[in-house]
Order: sequence, then C-alpha cells, then structure tokens
Amino acid sequence: MRPPYLLLDIDGVLIPFPDADGSTPGTHARHDVVPTGRSADDPVTIWLNPAHGPMLMDVIRTGLVTPAWCTSWRQDATTLIGPLLDLPPLPHVDLPRPNITTSHPNGYLWKRDHVDAWLGDARAVWIDDDFTDLDHVWATERTARGMETLLIQPDPRVGLHAEHLTEVRTWMERLPVPTGAPAASSGNEAA
Repeated sequence: MRPPYLLLDIDGVLIPFPDADGSTPGTHARHDVVPTGRSADDPVTIWLNPAHGPMLMDVIRTGLVTPAWCTSWRQDATTLIGPLLDLPPLPHVDLPRPNITTSHPNGYLWKRDHVDAWLGDARAVWIDDDFTDLDHVWATERTARGMETLLIQPDPRVGLHAEHLTEVRTWMERLPVPTGAPAASSGNEAA
C-alpha cells in the first residue's frame, strides 16, 4: 500500500502573510521570484524560513509519506519555491484557476473537491492555513471510510512550525498497518 500523501500548501504555510504593519517573522528571508506568466521586471516578493526545507526533508526521508504540493503556485512550487528550500522536485495537485472571490465559495476550501478527486481512496495529511469546519468534517468522514485524513492548519501569519511536523510524524506512526503488510521495523529488534 502506498504511503499517505503529505499535501503542502505554500501561502500561509511556508510564506506567512504579513501582519497589519507589514512585518513578517524574523526567521524568514526575503526572495524575489518570477512566477509563470509574469515578467522578470515584475517579480513577486516572498519570505521563506530556511529551516523549513530541512524540517520537511526529515519527514520526507522517513519514506512514510509521499509529498506533493497542493497550492495555487502549481508547478511554480517545484521550480521556484522548492529550490529555495533545498527540496527535491515534488509532484503537484493540478488545481484549476477558478474565478472566485473567496477561498470558500461553497463554505469549504475551494481546493477540496479537486484534492478529493486527486486522492481517490489514498490516505493523506494536508497542511493548509485555510480550512473551515466543513473541511474538518470531510476529513473525519474520509477517515471513517478507511481513508485516514489529517488536516493541519498553521496560523497564516506565522506559518509552519516544527510542532506541525511532529504531529505529522505522530499521525503516520499511528496509522493502522494494512492487512497482509509487514509491520514497520523500529530497527531495534534482535537479529
């Protein structure tokens, strides 16, 4: 059985939203990037925490998750954001470019229907800053149907913290082992 997906948003997770005074966390470094469709004369300024790359790689290297971007940055997540954090190329959920004026046009995160279709019956942990109560109900219902789903919601002005990834690891370690699959080895068994 495939490891669960680790779905990663960027805005509000890796790139915090500025405070009312325009400040961002002191842990984040400024970068100017040129997303697809923009001119080099009109870059986008972003702030990234260089510690996020190693933190994410510690989780990815376990092999207990299959990482994928789930962001409106789409392919630019792999070509622009990932390299700044020393992350390997990751697949991305191919999200549409909806003509919406709110992140919750149906009362839940606009990405959710696309993610649900993309996941199929796969298990997943999804890190995004913009979930509503209806998204949490969806995750609970998926889990009840045997498709374990965990939503982690960082504060969008602060972004991802080590505690969020500890929660991912704890969740991964508690997942039931599929019938017929060998139990995970801790590496401490006697030979």
